[in-house]
Amino acid sequence: MRHLGIPFIVGLLILVFLSMLVVFQVRQTEVAFVTRFGRPVRPVIEPGLHLKWPDPIEHVTRFDARLRLFEGDYAETTTKGAVPVIVKAYVMWRIVDPLAFYRAVGTSIQAAENKLYSQIKDTQNRVFGQHQFGELVNSDPNQIRLAAIQRQMLEDIKNAMEKDYGIEIKALGIKQMKVSEDVTAKVFERMKAARTLRTRATIAEGQAEAKAIDSDAKAKRDELLAAAQARAMAIRGQGDAEAAKYYQMLEQEPEFAMFLKNLEALKQMLKERTTLVVPMMVEPFSLLMRIPDPNQWKR
Repeated sequence: MRHLGIPFIVGLLILVFLSMLVVFQVRQTEVAFVTRFGRPVRPVIEPGLHLKWPDPIEHVTRFDARLRLFEGDYAETTTKGAVPVIVKAYVMWRIVDPLAFYRAVGTSIQAAENKLYSQIKDTQNRVFGQHQFGELVNSDPNQIRLAAIQRQMLEDIKNAMEKDYGIEIKALGIKQMKVSEDVTAKVFERMKAARTLRTRATIAEGQAEAKAIDSDAKAKRDELLAAAQARAMAIRGQGDAEAAKYYQMLEQEPEFAMFLKNLEALKQMLKERTTLVVPMMVEPFSLLMRIPDPNQWKR
């Protein structure tokens, strides 16, 4: 039994050694490709265990497939209006096609970043050349199109890098942007002029609205005054008619008219708590000494 155990262990060791020669593992964070006699034959994208011919027939090359951050250097580009700007952009990238990556740049990450930087500059020139400087720097936030420009740059570079280099661009952004002193001075002058025009337009709009409000108020005032005057004239006419009728009646009965006049004067004098010392025969206090006979006023 002991003699049978030794060959079993030896056979097991040989099997493990052979499996190590023909089986390889790709981790979750890796991609790989297989070369046969130094010539790439197939990519390996899925993680797990895979088979190959033992070295030196086939060899496995692995790449880290996790996201990488690359920041380019400052590069000058020109906007649509021929305004020079200096831009520093960054990208988040990773290897998705190891075979295309190897054929484009070999196994050098530095070579891949050099290609990436060159592609970023080309994309910058194409995209910035389609936009005015006012879409990058503007006193009006609604006129700034920086986010749209970054999305356009991402779409421009994404397809080219994945197709030609096996690189997936996950994100692209503008980290910093500079302009020369001359351009800065011109930008501030332009912003000042824009604000001045906007201020004048606002003032003119306000004055026009104020004139409209004033004109409307005057029209309403004139309308109300005309209505009030017409109403006053109507009341005055009605009062004059009633007064004429009243005067006509008083002309026909002068004694009654004097009685009413004296009575009204007496009411005014005695309206408050007033003390007067006068002869009782003085008009209109004589009314208190005698009771008028209403029959003498009858027609």
